[in-house]
Amino acid sequence: MTLASEPDPSTGQPVGPPVDDTPARRPGPVTLEGRYGRIARLDPGHAGSLWNAVAGHDDIWTYMSTYGPFADAAAFTRWVDGRVKLDDPYSYAVIDSSGQAVGIATLMEIRPAMRSIEVGHIVYSPAVQRTPLGTEAQYLLARYIFETLGYRRYEWKCNALNAPSRRAALRYGFVFEGVLRQHMIAKTRNRDTAYFSMLDGEWPARKAAFERWLASENFDAAGKQRVSLSELNAVR
Repeated sequence: MTLASEPDPSTGQPVGPPVDDTPARRPGPVTLEGRYGRIARLDPGHAGSLWNAVAGHDDIWTYMSTYGPFADAAAFTRWVDGRVKLDDPYSYAVIDSSGQAVGIATLMEIRPAMRSIEVGHIVYSPAVQRTPLGTEAQYLLARYIFETLGYRRYEWKCNALNAPSRRAALRYGFVFEGVLRQHMIAKTRNRDTAYFSMLDGEWPARKAAFERWLASENFDAAGKQRVSLSELNAVR
């Protein structure tokens, strides 16, 4: 990677190019409509359908750093109620075409002055895993943070041992940046953290890949994709 630079006008030393330092906007209680479902601000009323979708699937929570799995619906509902009150992380429900909440995606590490934000704490039930809705949810959020909120850096971080999350980041068009060793202690275990990012200058190409993949003509009569998103994003 070659770092972009230009000479400092006073010293001649290499410095980064100028950047618009107008702060980005913070995420808000929007509803983002898609073809396969929608994204909406997480609400206590989503807890029931979310619990129905995630109950009995303890593997969803393995790589969450501080919470899950939950013993029962009451414990899960208390957790959802707590998440709703937070501004960072700021949680959204992934809602299917029937109106049922089947997952959660969260915007976090929100730094408007640096125009940097992360998507994380992603809870995808089996009902949304490996479906067009799961991918569309990531497209809707990325479009929102780049085109509406004005961020220049979009981050994805995960436990370095979480192979599905690492594959998903690359598939969605994030670029692998490296691993922070002994970054966290998560549920009494060491966690090395893999870092990925997508930049505003990369978004137009990523957007085109998302939209081509999500287009109805990319799926045959049986719902099988004709071209993969990994192919469109040239993932090796």
